[in-house]
Amino acid sequence: MIPARTAQPKIPDLQPSLPWQMQWRDAIRDPHELLALLGLESLAGRISAAAMQQFALRVPHAFAARMQAGNRNDPLLRQVLPIDDEERIVPGFALDAVGDSAAKAADGLIHKYQGRALLIATGSCAINCRYCFRRHFPYARETAAKNGWRDVVAAIAADDSIEEVLLSGGDPLSLGTHKLADLTGQLAAIPHIKRLRIHSRLPVVLPARIDAALLKWLDSLPWPVAFVIHANHANEFDDAVDFALRQLRASGALLLNQAVLLKGVNDCADTLAALSERSFAAGVLPYYLHQLDRVQGAAHFEVSDARALELHTQLAARLSGYLVPRLVREVAGDSGKRPLTASG
Repeated sequence: MIPARTAQPKIPDLQPSLPWQMQWRDAIRDPHELLALLGLESLAGRISAAAMQQFALRVPHAFAARMQAGNRNDPLLRQVLPIDDEERIVPGFALDAVGDSAAKAADGLIHKYQGRALLIATGSCAINCRYCFRRHFPYARETAAKNGWRDVVAAIAADDSIEEVLLSGGDPLSLGTHKLADLTGQLAAIPHIKRLRIHSRLPVVLPARIDAALLKWLDSLPWPVAFVIHANHANEFDDAVDFALRQLRASGALLLNQAVLLKGVNDCADTLAALSERSFAAGVLPYYLHQLDRVQGAAHFEVSDARALELHTQLAARLSGYLVPRLVREVAGDSGKRPLTASG
């Protein structure tokens, strides 16, 4: 397991001062280019063309710069490199791992849990994580932005049980700030909405996205905001990420981290403890440690429940309670995230 700090060199980030839109456009899309940057051409034989065709590689330079050159087991690289393991068809791993289709309330609107509705703002992401549970999601026909958000806003307005709206995707911050403002402007006219939650990996993988326009938009929102970042390893944090997170905190948002337990990335108590401590140092409260959603193509990341419970017990024994995330899994049809316990 890769510790949070090593002496191995990292590749330089050549784009730290570019606007986020340019960094987005210039993301690495060729796995051979990524391996060459890291001096890992010897891994080229593991690259899967089939996996690339199904779910392309996309990595911002800002994130690649935190990878450790020469380290074939780098935990950040493992999260994004399309390898031949993805081609295996494993029983129990499905295209729709969490029952999104059964919970559809409108195009781009998923209503699984009482009082909360999840809005698929876009299918775009700044980074394609190989374990993504929506890697097979039909974004072309299931995106809320159709018709200028009107259908999805009408569906939320018609259900006064919905008090919290979750912006998800894809990654909602992939949208321009003016599009986000258009959406929240329409949602603001719905009196029963009390909270907004934003799930985004961009503050970590593309911190330049947290710019003045986005912060002004956040400051204008009429609801309390919970902002859930998705970081899985302490090495994902650097000075630019810390700055972006400080800016988000200054906007008044509550910052939470939802990590996924991933074999070969963070399935070690030392690594998970470092993640909790590094997140908290950046002003982010550990929230969930998620068992892998069993999506087709991601079986090689799965950690057994027994091992997950062992790791969580070790975390609880060494960290303050507020640094120990809840160990959960999502089960299609359940009324909420299911805590993982020894009894199942």
